[in-house]
Amino acid sequence: MAAALQRVLGYQFNDGSLLARALTHRSAGGAHYERLEFLGDALLNFVIGEAAYAVWPKAAEGDLSRWRSSLVCEDTLAGLGKQLHLGELLRMGSGELKSGGYRRESILADAVEAVFGAVYLDGGFEPARAVILRQFEPLLSQPPEPDSLKDSKTRLQEALQAASRPLPEYTVLSEHGPPHRRVFQVRCRLPDNGHETQAGGASRKQAEQDAARLMIEKLKENAHA
Repeated sequence: MAAALQRVLGYQFNDGSLLARALTHRSAGGAHYERLEFLGDALLNFVIGEAAYAVWPKAAEGDLSRWRSSLVCEDTLAGLGKQLHLGELLRMGSGELKSGGYRRESILADAVEAVFGAVYLDGGFEPARAVILRQFEPLLSQPPEPDSLKDSKTRLQEALQAASRPLPEYTVLSEHGPPHRRVFQVRCRLPDNGHETQAGGASRKQAEQDAARLMIEKLKENAHA
């Protein structure tokens, strides 16, 4: 399986122990991927930032930062981890396996960064850069529209400010579930008319963003009514 991964990456490891460590969760004991993840995260941000700068020459700094953030976020990296079938390759402790850790997006995203860090230590910067760009090539091929990069809370705030309306209020309504699977329920409320939306998420930030997105949709519906 590791051989198949190396073929997809387009890189053959000289030191197989580095790849093995990149695919080892801390729950398995011994050497694990967290230090490699740290290295891979720094490398990834630079390589994607450099690529975005080259691909989108007229973009402002803020748009470049937002695009990079969208490319190296957990959702994108977890999707890449699924494409690489990293869940099938990860070594984990029995408890983590039973709880479905090999499917957890945060773990898949961390493993992707760890693999990039392992390539860097094994072969140096240029091979690692080539591996990263190969995986991100489809996402880098077409720069996005600047407005599409703004998160829902920012877009809602700008829409309300443009209409000279007060900013929304976010309230956590509930928080439940085990520590590694917390679920937050959040309300977004417009103080001037009392309109509300609610959304749940694995983090308060995610729930607030989803509630803001629903409020934007509600504003559009009311505008067309």
